[in-house]
Amino acid sequence: MRTGRPLLVVAALTIATTGAAYAFGPSGKTESKPKALPAVAAAGVELASAGAACETDPNRPKRELRGVWIATVKNIDWPSRPGLPQAQQKSEYIRLLDSAVKRRLNAVFVQVRPASDAFYKSPYEPWSQWLTGTPGKDPGWDPLPFLIAEAHKRGLEFHAWFNPYRAADTATTPLPPGHPARLHPGWTVKHEGKLYYNPGLPEVRDHVTKVITDVVRRYDVDGVHFDDYFYPYPGKGTRFADQAAYVKYGDGKSLAAWRRSNVNKLVAQVDKAVHETKNHVKFGISPFGIWRNKSNDPTGSATSGMSAYDSIYADSRTWIRKGTVDYVMPQLYWQRGFRAADYNVLAPWWANEVKGSDVQLYIGMGLYRVGEAGWTNPNELGAQINLNRKYSTIRGEVFFNAKKLLTNPLRAMDRVAATQYARPALLPLMKDRDGEAPPSPTGLKQEDETLTWSSAGGATGYAVYRVKGEPDKCSTADARNLVAVVPAAAGDRQKYTIPGAGTYIVTSLNRHTRESPPATLTATGF
Repeated sequence: MRTGRPLLVVAALTIATTGAAYAFGPSGKTESKPKALPAVAAAGVELASAGAACETDPNRPKRELRGVWIATVKNIDWPSRPGLPQAQQKSEYIRLLDSAVKRRLNAVFVQVRPASDAFYKSPYEPWSQWLTGTPGKDPGWDPLPFLIAEAHKRGLEFHAWFNPYRAADTATTPLPPGHPARLHPGWTVKHEGKLYYNPGLPEVRDHVTKVITDVVRRYDVDGVHFDDYFYPYPGKGTRFADQAAYVKYGDGKSLAAWRRSNVNKLVAQVDKAVHETKNHVKFGISPFGIWRNKSNDPTGSATSGMSAYDSIYADSRTWIRKGTVDYVMPQLYWQRGFRAADYNVLAPWWANEVKGSDVQLYIGMGLYRVGEAGWTNPNELGAQINLNRKYSTIRGEVFFNAKKLLTNPLRAMDRVAATQYARPALLPLMKDRDGEAPPSPTGLKQEDETLTWSSAGGATGYAVYRVKGEPDKCSTADARNLVAVVPAAAGDRQKYTIPGAGTYIVTSLNRHTRESPPATLTATGF
């Protein structure tokens, strides 16, 4: 996946500081300065419920995941190289976050465990070489609290991204003292120059689960994320040397079925551990974009690329049907019309696959491919998002990779921000994870061009809507009136610089953006 190699077919606004708003559009200010006005009660105004008969605009969804992957392996995204001073590591990370906020994204997926190593102070695994330059070398600080806090300050959900089975980047790299693969060499398999943990061993599954549970328990993450690396991708055709484990644990299954079962067991084990530790933390996986082709299975997609089910033993259909993930995020890194793996085919296939389940579907988008041969249309990403919005089960997108937000090839992300992401979006609500809504905002006041209100207990942010005319329960049904999502600032009062006259509706948000009942105020004098 995300190492810069293309996923080819096997057959062939306002950048915010703490408390600042991520807003829509120009201010529309005039020189007139309104006097402070008292808040107006939300007389008869309520939020539209899920079953409310409101006509909504599919091009302005109120809830949509908009994320970006921040890869640390090989310093793809962050930090730019190993061994940088702490201050430079911090500034580079903040620059990535601010570029995400500028495009109105609302989530980051940060790689904290590239290969049995850690971008945090782990009692079980060594510090990452991609952080310090030397495997196991202490950087002198724990980056993870900073990474999480800076994301939360900007209203970005933070998902900790783990690779479960890579033990080391190469099989010849000396392992630092205390490395699990050094302590337990029998857990590993050397395969085509790399070192892997053997997915067939219960001890490996227990170790991976322990590592992830430790992070969930000690750090304020919003989610746990796996990418598409399970069993090794097909390379030189070398057989993965897990025969001894198969003989011991195969239980009469075929080798392929046993391997899929091993992955499924880990997924279910991690799902259970994450939610038993902190129920609000989400767990999801970003599988390769093709589950199976129709040539492998009549219920597969009309594609001719690598089958994740058959080649790397990743059975995403089982995870969906058994509910052992909260979301799937297939990597659809191909353009529309690409014969072997057509986006126009795969997006609807996945939309149908999650239908009737509680598993949410987001699409992994190939931002890194923009400008390559075959992907020279600067509007391709936007067109793909428009297609996603035709399917109610597709709940958003995540872009690979973060550095491309900075280089912005063909200005494609600027186009997305100006059109598909012209309005902010709240996160999709997730059954069993979204928690209770905070209290409603109180004490709304207009002070010149600033709207202020009292901090609501437990709120991590606030949604601000602007309605021209009389508001009703449908005024907040989609994002057409949503002008800002304001991360909660420290202190007793919150504030937002209003873009013009109108009735403002403000709701409090919990960490997963579940909304309180609204409070309203009519601003005048613009």
